[in-house]
Amino acid sequence: MDLDVDGKRVFAYTGGRRFDPGLPCVVFVHGAEIDHFVWLLQSRYLAHHGYAVLAVDLPGHGRSEGPPLARIEAIADWLPALLDAARIERAHLVGHSMGSLAVLECAARHPGRVASIALLGAAFPMRVSQELLDATRVDEPAAHDMINIWSHGAYAHYPSNPGPGFWVIGENLRLMQRQRPGVLHVDFAACNDYAGGLEAAARVRCPALVLVARRDAMTPGRAAQALIQAVQGARVVEIAASGHAMMAEKPDEVLDALRAFLAQAGAAG
Repeated sequence: MDLDVDGKRVFAYTGGRRFDPGLPCVVFVHGAEIDHFVWLLQSRYLAHHGYAVLAVDLPGHGRSEGPPLARIEAIADWLPALLDAARIERAHLVGHSMGSLAVLECAARHPGRVASIALLGAAFPMRVSQELLDATRVDEPAAHDMINIWSHGAYAHYPSNPGPGFWVIGENLRLMQRQRPGVLHVDFAACNDYAGGLEAAARVRCPALVLVARRDAMTPGRAAQALIQAVQGARVVEIAASGHAMMAEKPDEVLDALRAFLAQAGAAG
């Protein structure tokens, strides 16, 4: 599905169903150097079970036009424009990694547009090591290797992955490689520079879910504790035996947590 947002074409995957703005809407916001594809399994299920789904490609990512947005605050302010283009008043926002920060900030800035938030692989501050940040600017292939190694638990490494012919790490690498040059550095710099996480978390008043992966080396569970404590009434679910790329490593567990949370948040809203 293509939408016009601020004069730019934006692509959003609707889960294989025609988008119906009359249904409860779930917007999926991806992380750095990737696109809507990371939400394929979760978004498709929800689209076939009573939700309108927008798994969006952020500006400059995937099939969406425009330069990438260089600040988390800019992504947060862009999301209501996306909802306007889709004729949605309020939505449940689900974000991973960089997307989790944007979702958090959006809920704080635009509370009337947000029914609930789910933060996956969140941390604050979301600092990036200088070595990795430099690599995102001058040596993207090296940065991709570092990110892939740190983003996956042992479960995803061949031959541990139980799915014959399915290579989680290789899939994620190709997903990063298909993004445009320069996007990686913009995304990681935005995460590194974001300073308003705790203030935003304290202003959140909608239902909130935080999914923490036990073997996450990119945003370890301990790095999410300040956010968890700052978000009033946040529900926390731990995804065992998974690294940062939990939607691919443990798709069923992630979906189960989202289904249960959305059912409760919908009743509360």
